[in-house]
Amino acid sequence: MKTSHKQYICNAAKMNQLADQSVSLVVTSPPYPMIDMWDELFSRQDRKIEKALKTTDGTLAFELMHQVLDRVWKEVFRVLSPGGFACINIGDATRTLGDDFALYPNHARILNAAQALGFTALPCILWRKQTNAPNKFMGSGMLPAGAYVTLEHEYILILRKGGKREFTSPATKENRRQSALFWEERNQWFSDIWTDLKGTRQAMEKQNNRNRSGAFPFELAYRLINMYSVKGDLVLDPFLGTGTTTLAAMAAGRNCAGYEIDPSLLENFYDKCNDSLGHFSSVIQHRIEAHKDFIRGRLEAGKPIKHENTHYGFPVVTRQETELIFSIPVSVEQQGDENIMVVNYDIPSGGAWS
Repeated sequence: MKTSHKQYICNAAKMNQLADQSVSLVVTSPPYPMIDMWDELFSRQDRKIEKALKTTDGTLAFELMHQVLDRVWKEVFRVLSPGGFACINIGDATRTLGDDFALYPNHARILNAAQALGFTALPCILWRKQTNAPNKFMGSGMLPAGAYVTLEHEYILILRKGGKREFTSPATKENRRQSALFWEERNQWFSDIWTDLKGTRQAMEKQNNRNRSGAFPFELAYRLINMYSVKGDLVLDPFLGTGTTTLAAMAAGRNCAGYEIDPSLLENFYDKCNDSLGHFSSVIQHRIEAHKDFIRGRLEAGKPIKHENTHYGFPVVTRQETELIFSIPVSVEQQGDENIMVVNYDIPSGGAWS
């Protein structure tokens, strides 16, 4: 098994390299409007944003920034296949302009734009971004009533293009079964609140041209890719950043395309992919071992388990898990263009069940 991963250094407002309906899943986190670290990036694309910020017109700056993002969401809708999903990690912003402090609801603005394009909005996920400041109050401190709560969560918007995806041929049905989740993973991952993720390090290395990244955790992207796609699908990240979505797609056995306008963020990315091979293996092995622990707990509790995974030999709760199989990335190769990487996979042994 092989997967291919391509990075395009250009603006995702025009993803001319991707055909209509060629992408199965989008996993991304855009620059957050009204977070000051992104002001320059937005202003370069529309100088009216810089003027609005200087005149402390937060409402106008917020709308103009989202109009920049709207161009990308339009392209995302074009390239997504029928039944495909877009998972957008986004946080709201709080900001003081002049004397006015306000909340800028980024998640609501993106939802409105997506629905206007034709997306169906599905229940979203909240996750606690533990890298945020832990203070429980700001403003007037202990004195009512001028304080305001801090934002310690972010949203993962779940959008679908059209109706449910169909798997009609024997081959696509088999691939879907082999891409299954464990029963206990399904129960945890398809909750609308995730409290177990760790926020990723935001500081950038000195050679980069900004101090912080907007990267989300590897586990966030890895879960979403396993939840909303099958092996061999093409996953897209129109705001690739430091490449977290690509790494998660490699670990999950999916192909990936990514767009990034700042080439410095992807410097030495090939080396990063090779350095991550051990992590990919440990992520998959952890899933297997966690499942074995779960099964032991159920058996010790006297709960019978009727099914068995045909490849690994361990018990599983449902018939849908019996054909689940993992593919572990074992090597990464650059092919021709330095921004194209091919990943080779091996099928791991499940080991003796006990």
